[in-house]
Amino acid sequence: MRTVIQRVSEASVSIGDQISGQIGRGMLILIGIEACDTVQDVEWLCAKIIHLRIFNDEKGVMNNSILDTKGEVLVVSQFTLHASTKKGNRPSYIRAARPETAIPLYNSFIIKLEQLLGKKVFTGKFGAMMSVNLVNDGPVTILMDSQNKE
Repeated sequence: MRTVIQRVSEASVSIGDQISGQIGRGMLILIGIEACDTVQDVEWLCAKIIHLRIFNDEKGVMNNSILDTKGEVLVVSQFTLHASTKKGNRPSYIRAARPETAIPLYNSFIIKLEQLLGKKVFTGKFGAMMSVNLVNDGPVTILMDSQNKE
């Protein structure tokens, strides 16, 4: 499971002309699910994400987590995070999980985040063509991969 976590002042995701999810200060999480991912990847990643100290404290130092700031979270599925560009110029998405595997894990990820945060997590729609708008705060962008726990 691969994520791009962006600290945002605001973010939204739209499908066509309709806003599907919208947040103020918090995190925009782009998530790509790989064929080998499991519920254990969901558990590990969610626990890491909610404790990431990427928000400024009163001294301007990144010491606070999303729990400390009571910020909002927007999750958007993005299979292209598993693009392989090793050969040629056309990316291959062979490592991305098929919908029958990815959708339950995507839903589990959202449910787990909601449980850990104690509030609603806003989302896009899995598999839809979406437009994402954000104001990256910092900018702060963190990459995490549950298959590479560095």
